Parts: sequence; C-alpha cells; structure tokens
Amino acid sequence: MVLSCVGTPLARQSARATAFTEVQPTHYGEGMTQHILITGASRGIGAAIADRLSGADAQIYAVSSKDFDLGKPDGAAQLWEAALDKFSGRIDVLINNAGVFENNPLDQSEADWTANWERTMQINLTSSAILCRRAVLHWQDRTAEGRIVNIASRAAYRGDSPQHWHYAASKAGMVGMTKSIARAYAAQGILAFAICPGFTMTGMADDYLASRGGDKLLADIPLGRVAMPDEVAELAAFCALSAPPSMTGAVLDINGASYVR
Repeated sequence: MVLSCVGTPLARQSARATAFTEVQPTHYGEGMTQHILITGASRGIGAAIADRLSGADAQIYAVSSKDFDLGKPDGAAQLWEAALDKFSGRIDVLINNAGVFENNPLDQSEADWTANWERTMQINLTSSAILCRRAVLHWQDRTAEGRIVNIASRAAYRGDSPQHWHYAASKAGMVGMTKSIARAYAAQGILAFAICPGFTMTGMADDYLASRGGDKLLADIPLGRVAMPDEVAELAAFCALSAPPSMTGAVLDINGASYVR
C-alpha cells in the first residue's frame, strides 16, 4: 500500500526529514570508537557506568574528585581540557554523574547553610552545566553529533528531606537543563537524556538509609529493595550509545516504583 500525502502534515514532515538528512552532522556512532567522559566514577553508579562501557567499542576517561575538584569554579574547565587532550581533541559522549549528598540543617548559621547550599550547587549543577556547555560548543564547532547523559535523581520530582533542599534543587535544575539542551540542539544531532535513580546501593545511599532507619525507607519501595549501580549503568550505557534519537529529552526513572510520574 502506497500512501500519497503531498501537502498533508505527513508530507511536510517527510520533507523536513529529507532536508535534515541533507545537512546531517558528522556521525561518529558507526564504525568508530566512541570517546566518553564520565565524572564521579570512583564508586557506585559512576564506577558501574565506567565498567559497563569498558566492554563497548569505546575509550573511557573516568574521573573522580581525586582527579579534579568540581567544587572549584575552574574545576570543570580544567577537566574538559584534560579530556580533550586525552582523546586527541574529540569527545563524543559526556556523562555527568559527579555529585554530593551532604546534610544542611536549617538550624545552623545562615552563613554555613548558604555555604553548604553553594557547594552542592557548584558540584551537582554548575560544574555539570559548564561541561554540558563545553560539549555543545565542541560538537557545534566540529559539526558533529554528540550525546549527554545527566545522572539526576528522584529528588528532582519528589523532593528530599529537610536537610537536603540543596540536593533536590540541584537535581531539579539538572533535569530542566537536560530538557533545554535536548530541545535546543536536537536538529544538530546533539542529544540529551536524564536518568533519575531513587535510592541506589552506593556510599551516599548507605549513609542515608542507616541514618533514617533502612527498613522504614525500604517499605516505601514497592520493589522491596534499592536499585543496584549496575542497573543504572545499563540505562546510562543505553542512552550513551544506542537510544534512538527520538528519545532525546527523555527523563528516565529507575526507583523501584517508589515514585511514579
């Protein structure tokens, strides 16, 4: 059956698709080793992502706070330049996983509360934003495709404890940033995805569960357990390497149905 749809919305969509094909940016995904930068890779989710991608056709630059201090204003820029040098000037995928989850009680001094707020924002959001900016400009300059995978959190939608306003706000900002990037640059082949884990068996989650009664919190997860880092890593690898382009802008939950949107 042949559909004739000249002048219809489908025809116009087809015409736009044809036009896009003619100006499609350089595609590095087929037959070429992917160069992937991963932050926050010393343990937990980041380490699992690095391990998962090490078996793919990819070169990995997995860094941690021991390598670059993203709490400093110039930390992200230093990291990006080091990654470019590592990869001989070409980065294909950026995975922002670095983050802190630190108590910030309301009853401390306002100066201390604000300092803790700003530290979390700098590491969790601002440094990620700088890396995203560098990545987008890099791909635009090369007329190349690229992918960004931002590891956010269930807290972006559900919120968090009274001691963690800053954490929830930083992750909500990351989700909004991801959507904005996806909408702005999809036509250039620059794709962006956000992953929102719930409690995951990492050092940060271990501390949080222990401090608030693990059994009670686990009862709030219909699956009956927290996520494992390798589960989040599998989703991150999918977004980084093989998720279809039409998925750009997707925010993917992995929380055992503890928060369903």
